[in-house]
Amino acid sequence: MTHVLTLAVETATTVLTVAGMGYFLASLVAARAFFAERRVQLAPFAPGVSVLKSLKGLDPGMMDAFRSHCRQNYAGEYELLFGVSTTDDPAATAVETLRAEFPERAIRLVMCPERLGTNGKVSTLVQLAEHARFDYLLINDSDITVTPHYLERVMACFAPETDRAEQPVGMVTTLYRGRAHQTLASRFEALGIATDFQAGVLLSKLIEHGLHYGLGSTLAVSREALQAAGGLKGLVNHLADDNELGVRVSRAGYRVALSAEVVETGIPPYSWREFAEHQLRWSRTVRDARPWGYVGLVFTHGFAWALLNALACGMSPLSLNLLGLSFLLRLAQAITVGVGVLDDHQVPNSLWLLPLRDVVAAGLWIAGFAGNTIVWRGERFVLKDGKLHKKAR
Repeated sequence: MTHVLTLAVETATTVLTVAGMGYFLASLVAARAFFAERRVQLAPFAPGVSVLKSLKGLDPGMMDAFRSHCRQNYAGEYELLFGVSTTDDPAATAVETLRAEFPERAIRLVMCPERLGTNGKVSTLVQLAEHARFDYLLINDSDITVTPHYLERVMACFAPETDRAEQPVGMVTTLYRGRAHQTLASRFEALGIATDFQAGVLLSKLIEHGLHYGLGSTLAVSREALQAAGGLKGLVNHLADDNELGVRVSRAGYRVALSAEVVETGIPPYSWREFAEHQLRWSRTVRDARPWGYVGLVFTHGFAWALLNALACGMSPLSLNLLGLSFLLRLAQAITVGVGVLDDHQVPNSLWLLPLRDVVAAGLWIAGFAGNTIVWRGERFVLKDGKLHKKAR
């Protein structure tokens, strides 16, 4: 019986190792395809755009992120709308400081006291949208830092010349990299974003012939597409509101475009517990939104399976060869996507963490199957059908 079990483990991990190497190769192809796409020059298009930001408290590097939005080389008009739920939120003071620093910019602080559902961020966005002046809305998080060409490149994706006649662009989203702060757990998360998550986004775009979901780094949407997708109010109880909005825009008959622009998000100085809670929240959110896609993530953990295979096979020559080849392909993927696509300067200095990070990630992926409880902003929720339900104490 023990021999049969050992043989089964050896066989399964060998298959998963080979499949994982196939995934690494496919993601390299997807990255190369994206390189080619972003070299295409888009037609200038600079409509008026309202940038909406839901705020709660202060995030690391938040003021610098705000300032980057005020330093845009954009030919059209734009406004920055910041929403807070209470007047004593320290973020309100930060916005007033920003207004004093950039008096030439259209910056407004809007009180959004209503709690319309379990997702407080979307509740604020619904109320902010009512104050927006323009026909294009751009939503991103408070800690997103952008280049001076951000609005120019994102909004150019809406240019009529770039639309397919049968499916106009309704939403534009962007890739992002993480900026780690202080702790090793923060570096783990930033490394995973740059070398794992974004590689998966590029591959899904290639396989599915385009994106059919949004990324919270940027959700630029036309009011026409937003209305066709049911508006923001339908998302007030959804955790993965960015994913869901993109899904709804796509189902409404619009295209979700991926801009050539890459933005940066701040990663808090997580403790290991906070890191694990955040990763489990992400895992269970993906599992809930795309169940079979989450199962398919088994192939993204190729290096972890290769390591397990080497242990199961007693470090046989074949298993060690597979381990070495798997690591080389994983390294190529990490450098191509993390450095080449995202221009993440932290990746080269963090590559030594990659094997350990991949083993931890595989464990957290398995843990993602063990329940539907998540921790979000210090509160426990049950996640079901994309919606948040307050967990009884």
